[in-house]
Amino acid sequence: MKDRLKVIGYGLWVTVFLLSPLTCHLSPLYAQRIPEAIEYTEIYDYLEELTTDGIISSNAAVKPYTRDAIARMLVEAQSKDSLLNRRQREDLQFYLQDYALELDTLPTYYSYGHRHVTQWITPVSNLSLADPSLHILTKDKIFKMRLRPILGMDLSYNNSGLLMHRVYGAELQMDIAHHLSIWGSIRDNSWSGQGVNGSRVTQPGYLNNLAGVQYKEANYGGDFSDSRGGISLYAWWGSIGVQRERITWGDAQHCSNILSAHNPAVPMVTLQLTPCKWFQFDYFHAWLPSNVLDSTYYYVENDREGVTQREYRPANKFMAANMFTFMPCKYVQFSFGNSVVYAERNVQAAYFIPIAFYKSLDHLLTKGLSSENQNSQVFGTITVRPTDHLRLYGSFFLDEFKFARLKKSNPEHNPVSYLVGFNWSGWPVRGLALRGEFMRSYIACYTHSIAVLDYTSNSYNMGHYMGDNAQSIFLQLAYRPSRGLRLTLDYTCDTKYRAYAYLRHNIAGSRVENPIIAQTPFSEPIWRNDEIRFRAVYEVFNNCYAHVGFTYSNTRAFAPTSARIEGEDRGWNADGTSQNLSGDELEAYYLNKYTPTYLQGKKFTFTCGLSFGF
Repeated sequence: MKDRLKVIGYGLWVTVFLLSPLTCHLSPLYAQRIPEAIEYTEIYDYLEELTTDGIISSNAAVKPYTRDAIARMLVEAQSKDSLLNRRQREDLQFYLQDYALELDTLPTYYSYGHRHVTQWITPVSNLSLADPSLHILTKDKIFKMRLRPILGMDLSYNNSGLLMHRVYGAELQMDIAHHLSIWGSIRDNSWSGQGVNGSRVTQPGYLNNLAGVQYKEANYGGDFSDSRGGISLYAWWGSIGVQRERITWGDAQHCSNILSAHNPAVPMVTLQLTPCKWFQFDYFHAWLPSNVLDSTYYYVENDREGVTQREYRPANKFMAANMFTFMPCKYVQFSFGNSVVYAERNVQAAYFIPIAFYKSLDHLLTKGLSSENQNSQVFGTITVRPTDHLRLYGSFFLDEFKFARLKKSNPEHNPVSYLVGFNWSGWPVRGLALRGEFMRSYIACYTHSIAVLDYTSNSYNMGHYMGDNAQSIFLQLAYRPSRGLRLTLDYTCDTKYRAYAYLRHNIAGSRVENPIIAQTPFSEPIWRNDEIRFRAVYEVFNNCYAHVGFTYSNTRAFAPTSARIEGEDRGWNADGTSQNLSGDELEAYYLNKYTPTYLQGKKFTFTCGLSFGF
């Protein structure tokens, strides 16, 4: 046993020895490879502003950013101080305090426009209590730690009642020897109030941009917990780790159509390579909750004396994905990659190959199956900044693609999704931004004829929250008049068209040439939501928000007038058979399926809240 420990110890020592020459010439910014949660929208919005203004460079196609990457961007902005206006400089100094440990310093406390240090100096380390997080930095800067409480409450009120959301927890981040980062957090959430009425405001199938959650209760209530964290071994050129975080791929302001973080966070093995400024490679292999029971996999439970019952377990579900990002110049950036969602008894070693075309591997591993291969996808995104203050971007998602379907004589349509957008910022008024986004997803995009292979996790769509055969329009006018204050006025128009199941065979049992995707997309709307929202957010101190907002929404459903085709959702029973509803009954079915009761119809909703730790 001692010999084994010696071998392990020597191995770790050699690893650090080999890595140390690569990092000794670098600045202390290459430290603490800890992801910054995408819920911290204020720092991401500020970096987006600086990027659009041409002050810094950032990779908007892959988020979350790591804290050290954000620190580098802030330092880059600091080196171009002459390009910043007064408010941007104040914001910069404000955010630099939050990323002080990444800069090998301690933060100072901000109060009434002044800063002062609250520190305790020990023989080996300095401690700082700021905002009210505890920060520890040893004198040799080998060990860093941040401990932060999480606490908040939001109130929402309309004519359906009062809805309260409270959250509490804590977050711990540590960095050791400039090569190892460990972090973790727990957030306990609860929705309550008369507005809940036994239902939930977010769940699979609801067409809203709220983050998906896994509730504690089986059939009612709104309690859930969110535990995230990970461990990462890193050097200046990249990192490898195991983590559970929410990620988003694809450049977007409102919601990405590639990976949107709409589903709950999942555990994954990650790899990121950043060998130079103009290239970045990202890969992950994730374990996805399928929510599909496996009839061959069960526990035997003692139910009553002499009586047992089977408790069926969910089927295994995994995902592998990669993304290549190239930044040939400061004005152009493009990314492309591919992924596979697969459901096998165990993980497939082939999908742990980071640089691979997974569709090809799928054909190798599943050749000869009469049912279906696994579910693979190809995607990409491009960003162009033709001039300072203007950024144009677009993303595509190919769930399935055949060139033959591009012919006019072919009635079928490829199940794909595309998104285009723009951001006009900082001219003619500094701090003012106009943003817009348009998304369309064709019939059967994100879906699959085998339920366990859907592009979902915890039954939430991992792409755009609107799903297939849908369209989304988003416009935003944003203004940052002073340090920490952001005002936004949004307009969103979401439309869902006729809904179908992805069928491989017709009722007679013969294979069909996909009559579902031969249907005309975007032909008859079955659900629509028009929403206008004003929101004011003030970051009192780092990670502490006060916000107030007013929202007018008009959510309604429509009954198609055309004849139903096989596989179309006109009201389904629990066993999957069609009810073939019509008129008011069908409208009510669609409205309840896609919208929580609290937000149905015309609503004028007031929201306010205060939170620390987002």
